Amino acid sequence: MYRLEQPVYFYLFAILPIIWLGYFWVLWWKKRTQKKFAETELLKKLSPDKSVFKSLLKMIIWSLGFSFLIIGLVNPKMGTALKTVKRSGVDIVFALDVSKSMLAEDVAPSRLEKSKLIVSKIIDKLGSDRVGIIIYAGNAYPLLPITTDHAAAKMFLQNAHPNLVSSQGTAIGQAIKLAQTYYDNDEQTNRFLFIISDGEDHGEDAAIITKQAKEQAIKTYTIGLGTRKGGPIPINQNGNILYKKDKEGNMVITQLHDDILKEIAQVGNGQYIDGNKTKEAVKFVEDLIVNADKKEFETKEFSDYKDQFQWFIGLGLLFILIDVFLLEKKTKWIQKLNLFDEKE
Repeated sequence: MYRLEQPVYFYLFAILPIIWLGYFWVLWWKKRTQKKFAETELLKKLSPDKSVFKSLLKMIIWSLGFSFLIIGLVNPKMGTALKTVKRSGVDIVFALDVSKSMLAEDVAPSRLEKSKLIVSKIIDKLGSDRVGIIIYAGNAYPLLPITTDHAAAKMFLQNAHPNLVSSQGTAIGQAIKLAQTYYDNDEQTNRFLFIISDGEDHGEDAAIITKQAKEQAIKTYTIGLGTRKGGPIPINQNGNILYKKDKEGNMVITQLHDDILKEIAQVGNGQYIDGNKTKEAVKFVEDLIVNADKKEFETKEFSDYKDQFQWFIGLGLLFILIDVFLLEKKTKWIQKLNLFDEKE
């Protein structure tokens, strides 16, 4: 495991392309200027020891040295020990609807993107709580197992898309059933499941499975996205945005069906949340988690991070010394090697 102490120095890598562009521009300028002075064959006779490869090698050596120095400034740190630490928190699982109806833009920028924004903001508010993510449409799939790595959770969340599921629909029941396998701590007294959906095209077994989850001390909350008026479903075909149509050629309008979502929340000992109001939804969940009883649990993490900058600084200086002492000067053994095909 590693950490980067000063990642801002990575921006210095932007200098390298500028230097290389300058190098090639100088080569082009020299070549054009020399052609004005004499023909190519005559220039070769006048400068028989000229080597383009040597200047290119110098640029490569300097670029490598500069790159290693930048990495040294970033200072990568390596975790050398894996230790068990105790934390206190609750277990939270997000079941995110990624069916195509969630692409509707009746909620800006779209129902799906709004869902991701809400989940991301909730994760930002969490402390030592564990979080897991499930995606579902016609079937439910695990996107991220339950973990304390909130950065990983946000990264995986951004990848959620209808293309990740093989069939369409809104299998809320399957998502709830899969969520039950996420809670691996039998002593955890606070287990929260947040179902985020527009409630359209849902299965009829959702309420029954929610009762089973309730028996496992899982509190199920639902977050509804979309409007009653609804909107069309955009489909991207080779860069062109079209809209889904039915068999008769009429444009399909998808609407929010919050009745099933409210029923699931009621059966699951939770509450329905209006996801169209981002701030209110995030604040509600934040207060809910903060006021919940925290259960202590064990987790493993890397510790004793040690600086590794010295290795990269050393390599950077080594490449610079190679250029200064070997490529700039004519040493006897370098002359014998004749690296640059120089004539006697």
